[in-house]
Amino acid sequence: MMMQRTQLLLPMAMEATMLAQQQRGMATLKMISIRLKSVKNIQKITQSMKMVSAAKYARAERDLKAARPYGIGAQQFFEKTEIQADEKAEPKKLLIAVTSDRGLCGAVHTGVARLIRGELAQDEANTKVFCVGDKSRAILSRLYGKNILMVANEVGRLPPTFLDASKIANEVLQTGYDYTEGKIVYNRFKSVVSYQCSTLPIFSGSTVEKSEKLAVYDSLDSDVVKSYLEFSLASLIFYTMKEGACSEQSSRMTAMDNASKNAGEMIDKLTLTFNRTRQAVITRELIEIISGAAALT
Repeated sequence: MMMQRTQLLLPMAMEATMLAQQQRGMATLKMISIRLKSVKNIQKITQSMKMVSAAKYARAERDLKAARPYGIGAQQFFEKTEIQADEKAEPKKLLIAVTSDRGLCGAVHTGVARLIRGELAQDEANTKVFCVGDKSRAILSRLYGKNILMVANEVGRLPPTFLDASKIANEVLQTGYDYTEGKIVYNRFKSVVSYQCSTLPIFSGSTVEKSEKLAVYDSLDSDVVKSYLEFSLASLIFYTMKEGACSEQSSRMTAMDNASKNAGEMIDKLTLTFNRTRQAVITRELIEIISGAAALT
């Protein structure tokens, strides 16, 4: 009796085992095919973003060539007058971080935030940060949230204009923070695959008026100096925003190109794995059919 029951249960167990193996093989194939499809969709997105960034980069590079005279002219004034911060006065620094609201562009924003973190580590108590773009705020607010003076959002969606720079310069001057010296931290564009995190000095009106070599310019009173410093600050911010926009688009184009290449390599590996798994499932099913046919003969 026990022998007959064993003979009846053994084929049922073998059939259940074969069915489970088939389901396991099909599940693996389904998972691989789903992942393969998702990687292909990601590759299409990254290729599209690369093409969009390439078009925006070409425009940003043209705009940068036209904006460079603004920055060079404003820098020459500070260089010729040899303005330096008053060592006797209480040091108050202002750092303007020029970034944007958009990501997926490599280490463009983190490089600016890293340089500012180094400045804050040296003198956190007497240093304030004005963030141009939400990315710098998101990075710096984790450790130095109390040092952030103000944030300018909606930067990077459209090409920067002189009106945008003028509004930012006006907000910097209207904050009420009486700084003695400061820096504009930005990414200076060098080539399609290269950029450098740089700084430009800025000074307050009281510091400029104390410069000994200010006499090289005739007929300069406090009102003229104040008006010129407002215009030079707007010019420097406009120039650095153009440099940052060009660096961002070139970096995003490079990042999307690398992402597309990595997706292509992953697609090749997944395709190979899918074909090997499918062949293994077919081979196992053939072996089971042949074994079953041999057992009946």
